[in-house]
Amino acid sequence: MNAPLLRLRELGHDFGGPPVLHGLSFDLRPGERLAILGPSGCGKTTLLRLVAGLLKPAAGEITLAGAAPRPGKGAAVIFQTPRLLPWRRVSENVELVLSEPSRAERRATAQSLLDQLGLGARARDWPSELSGGQAQRLALARALAMQVPLLLLDEPFANLDPLAREQMQEVLLQQTRREGRAFIVVTHSVDEALALGDRILLMEPQPGRIRREIRPKLPGIGLERRRAGGFYPMLAKLTEELRQSAAG
Repeated sequence: MNAPLLRLRELGHDFGGPPVLHGLSFDLRPGERLAILGPSGCGKTTLLRLVAGLLKPAAGEITLAGAAPRPGKGAAVIFQTPRLLPWRRVSENVELVLSEPSRAERRATAQSLLDQLGLGARARDWPSELSGGQAQRLALARALAMQVPLLLLDEPFANLDPLAREQMQEVLLQQTRREGRAFIVVTHSVDEALALGDRILLMEPQPGRIRREIRPKLPGIGLERRRAGGFYPMLAKLTEELRQSAAG
């Protein structure tokens, strides 16, 4: 059994007032896919920022690859909005995070990633010329270019139409499976959590804490999982549990 990539023990946080998170404990192993599901106000984004090293915990312990998390070290964050650099071309947005010594090598690596994500022909375009789905693909390409073992996704597909959302979910699954990377996705969507997660942590608010862990007993991932006979009954059951969590 692989050692945990990420470990949380009795993690808590506040912003100088009532606790936002309390008593969170879980592990994530290399290559695992974890969905954090919960209503607004349960601290999902705060949890992601703690894992990314963008915040320091007020209580408990968190380690990533055996050390305290540091921004840009060990994890890449993909936000709900792409956060691209508009003054840099599509390829340059990816090249900026690459470590190859020469510009030619960085450009070749960026082009390869863009080709894999269906953006190869847009390499010299500006981000403003991309559709919403293409911009999110570019944000994913940039995160993958960082060569870190963990991707952190803060509802990155929430603003996309249903078809583009499913396409991006499939791209995420294909790329992380090929690279052997773990990811954590935070979401309000039960459908997304069931389609993407090997495990789902259902959270409840005030303060944010884990209600329970779900391991979907469904074949495949993504679209394959949605076609499974038990997907929609589980969707209905978990949706009702999410409503109960939101109600306290």
